[in-house]
Order: sequence, then C-alpha cells, then structure tokens
Amino acid sequence: MTQKKNHFQKFTNQDVAETFADYSPSVREKLFHLRELIFETAKEAQGVGKVEEVLKWGQPSYITPESKSGTTIRIDALKGESKEYAIFFHCQTDLISRFRKLYPKKFRFEGNRSIIFSENTKIPEKELKQCISFALTYHSDKKKKLN
Repeated sequence: MTQKKNHFQKFTNQDVAETFADYSPSVREKLFHLRELIFETAKEAQGVGKVEEVLKWGQPSYITPESKSGTTIRIDALKGESKEYAIFFHCQTDLISRFRKLYPKKFRFEGNRSIIFSENTKIPEKELKQCISFALTYHSDKKKKLN
C-alpha cells in the first residue's frame, strides 16, 4: 500500500512522528488532515512565520517560536474514543468562546479548550482555518488591540 504524498509534510520532530505512528490508521489520517490545515493556515496568515511541531503533554503541538504571534494548538485522538479526535486551544484564552459565537452550529465544542470531531465528520475547512488563524495570531492580535 502506497502512502498518499499530497499531505505529508516531513516530520522534523521524531517524538511527534512516533506519536502519529501510534494512532489507528483512520484517526491518523484525520489528524494528518488537521496538521496540514495548521501548516497551510500558518503560510496564509500574515506575521505568523514558521510553525514548529513539538510534543506537549504527549500531543502533537504547533507553536510560533519565531514570531511568538500565536498560542499553542494541539491535536490528538480522544482517550478511549477510538473514532473521535480533537483540536485543542489554550484554555485560558477566549478562543473557544469566540469560535462558539462565530460558529455555534458548525462545531462540537468541549469546554473552553477544544473542538471535537468524529471519524465520519466532514470538517468545515474554511471555518476551521479561521479558528486556527485566530490561534496562530492570538498574541499579535492582542498587542494590536493594546496599541
């Protein structure tokens, strides 16, 4: 079986690569899709710069070390839920509350920290990329508001 070449950005962090290898094939495919949406959005968003992929709390995480423009985004399969996965945002930000106001019917939210997906969920990509963009520019947007 050959791997699809269209969505695999090379791993630069071996711990993250090993974490992805441990997911079930179906969830891994979905998490690869979220991963690519994060990298695509970072390229499109102004002032974000390079996104670094690291492992935080045992989860693939995406940070903006050069620009420091964003807050950490994490992705993971839900524990005990073999068919569900999520994108996590820092719980001490107002990001999820903003997303709830913008997209109350588009996503399934958990608390103030994540958007949950099922294996058979069709991801509303345009809206999710907007959410990702808000996270990747969270700190730089706050600074703009203060000035």
